[in-house]
Amino acid sequence: MAYREYDLWAAPPSSDLQRFAHITSYAKYERMPWRRTASGADEELRAIERRDAGDVEQQSLDKTAFVPRRVFRRALSTRFEHEIADASRHALLRAAPEATAFRLFTDSQNAVCALMLLTSIGLLIAAPATVLIFLNVVFTVYFLVVIFFRAYLTIIAFTPGDAQTTFTPLPDAALPVVTILLPVYDEAEGLPILVRAIRSIDYPADKLDIKLLLEADDEHTIREANRLGLDRLFDCVIVPNSEPRTKPKACNHALYLARGDLIVIYDAEDAPEPDQLRKAAAAFAASDENLACVQARLNFYNARENLLTRLFTLEYSLWFDFLLPALERLQIPIPLGGTSNFFRTRALIEIGGWDPYNVTEDADLGLRLARCGYRTEILDSTTFEEANCSIPNWIRQRSRWMKGYMQTWLVHMRAPVEFYRVAGWRSIVATHLFVAGNFFSALINPVSSIVFAAWLLTRAEIFSVSLPGPLLTLNLFALLVGNALFIGFAIVAPIKRGWSDLAPYALLAPAYWWLTSIAAYKALWQLLTRPTFWEKTDHVLSAAAKQRRLDALDVRLPSA
Repeated sequence: MAYREYDLWAAPPSSDLQRFAHITSYAKYERMPWRRTASGADEELRAIERRDAGDVEQQSLDKTAFVPRRVFRRALSTRFEHEIADASRHALLRAAPEATAFRLFTDSQNAVCALMLLTSIGLLIAAPATVLIFLNVVFTVYFLVVIFFRAYLTIIAFTPGDAQTTFTPLPDAALPVVTILLPVYDEAEGLPILVRAIRSIDYPADKLDIKLLLEADDEHTIREANRLGLDRLFDCVIVPNSEPRTKPKACNHALYLARGDLIVIYDAEDAPEPDQLRKAAAAFAASDENLACVQARLNFYNARENLLTRLFTLEYSLWFDFLLPALERLQIPIPLGGTSNFFRTRALIEIGGWDPYNVTEDADLGLRLARCGYRTEILDSTTFEEANCSIPNWIRQRSRWMKGYMQTWLVHMRAPVEFYRVAGWRSIVATHLFVAGNFFSALINPVSSIVFAAWLLTRAEIFSVSLPGPLLTLNLFALLVGNALFIGFAIVAPIKRGWSDLAPYALLAPAYWWLTSIAAYKALWQLLTRPTFWEKTDHVLSAAAKQRRLDALDVRLPSA
């Protein structure tokens, strides 16, 4: 029987038939009610690809019209354009307002902060030396606990344990459909690199649902996508202009249109290992339903570009090759990386998707998954990215990460007793020592250094009052041991990857952490003045990335 294509635009939908509550089912099964037949029964509309539209039974044609997949996608997103735009910003806020960073401080948090501030001012007036000593002890001890916790995690990562789990590869027929989200903004230069990386993935094309997320006002990137003909390769989703202007909001927009059983995010500069999707699919297939996320390791393809990229690589190697795997072994919730994290779509929808008001949405999502009884595992596969090679650009990127960690800590500490009851002590440890420790230690480190240097240079009387001998010794111990451990962490970081030539640069780790502190103080200022502002990181700045772009410019896309 000849294939008949249904003209959706000549026969617009009967708007009373579709329900936004069912949109994820429409997207997954590519079928939705469209118009009523003369008999009053619903006429179903199912989209299939043109190449699969061979012979179909007459009985199906009586009730079903067929269109190409890309036509169906456009029809679905057009029909629910306003509902999707609203839900991508407000769904989590409506369902669980306490779980979103929409408000920086809740009423109870404001009351606690005000009480603490007034109490501190009163005590500072009444007994300034005692208050300064108390605060110094608290901050110094916390700094040491955070540092020693990281040392403990590093030791755990080195300790022989269970061997890295290997999963039996799934045959192509058993592979799940995977939705790949590619959020881009002002990334026209990087699109050829992105296309080449995605086309290098080893996964059946008919099991891929690739969505390029473009912001409506990003005309330059949209023009470049059109010039490259990316609508023939990807599902180009235009995200309407609205506040907040964040990556998680764009990902939420695409979540409602996802066809895959699994969802993964890749950034514009990412180059995942070709078999990464197959490994992730096998990991989910071998696990129970409580496994909601697997996080691939991240590292850089331009690690040796300059001094900054070398130090950045040492940090990433420690984070993804040591610290996160140690958290997994200890069954402590994992703050996710911003890319290459695979989710069960069902679980992601169940917990409300991403928080559009959190600028480090990945860390928040890792903790929220744990609070809902899900777990995350580390995948033995690496996605390579472009390491930031410019200090101003690096500080912009890092300050956004730090601000998001501050938001995440504030959100998950709104009801600490309830948090402990639901998530247990491991989540409390992760939140206080790994999430909060990430920015608090960066805030504390320069203060300790400056205070000690001022005492050393001036020996002013105020220091003898506020820094009595034992406390001065504790401060000096924290300063020296903290920086020594920073160096030690950086030395061991490249070991697992065989990058021993980077180890000598670990001696400069203290200077690198001063940059981190600068970013932390900038993040603190922005937290109070522009909490949802998404500070853009520029890409394709390094020589390696520019060469990758030149190599990718000869990309050949399939004909329409």
